[in-house]
Amino acid sequence: MSETAIDDAIEAFRVGKPVLVFDSDFREMETDLLWPATAATPEVMRQLRKDCGGLLFLAIGDEVGNLYGLPYLQDIHADSSLVDRHPVLGALITNDLQYDSRSAFTLSLNHRDTFTGITDRDRALTTRRFGELTKKLFDDNASQEEAITALGAEFRTPGHIPLCRESPGGLATREGHTELAVSIARLSGNVPCTIGAEMLQPNGDGALSVEEAQKYGRERGIPFVSGADLLAAMENQ
Repeated sequence: MSETAIDDAIEAFRVGKPVLVFDSDFREMETDLLWPATAATPEVMRQLRKDCGGLLFLAIGDEVGNLYGLPYLQDIHADSSLVDRHPVLGALITNDLQYDSRSAFTLSLNHRDTFTGITDRDRALTTRRFGELTKKLFDDNASQEEAITALGAEFRTPGHIPLCRESPGGLATREGHTELAVSIARLSGNVPCTIGAEMLQPNGDGALSVEEAQKYGRERGIPFVSGADLLAAMENQ
């Protein structure tokens, strides 16, 4: 991939436009369509829902997870006291992921001003306000206690926007879609909160091919980059 492609992707993301990111041939072999969380609108959510087919997720930086004290669901579900109370958690233990050793999922949220939380309007509100609030809290150098209070004032769980938390160390420790989505946000100067979805084949039986994802991007003027491109860009910072 040329330097122009990664530069185009960073600039597009900087101004609130989407990018396409393919992880690698050695991982999930999936392309995600991504936007900055702060750019989320009902139209953005509609495009993700209609054009992708995969799960809508909000990728957050590890520092965002630390700010709010957000736990990994895998850790919650393996907590011995909870497993004792709910033995089904032990039966459902995550120990056989085919693409990784650990899941990035943390809590799911709805904004308190949403109704069901699932409409394009509702999911856009939840996504956008999470990004805006996070940016403000970082700008204000808020403490974790202040951040948790502010988060609870606006959001509830469970909700219809699942959050995926970056692994500590980012791309240096895990080259998943969560880390890639957060990296394009950082490179573009955005708060590390990115909304996206996996692109599936029209029949839903597998990931959209790289060629078809690139064609989708060309037809709509959306830059396409790979995980290797983002890793190189982060290393060159």
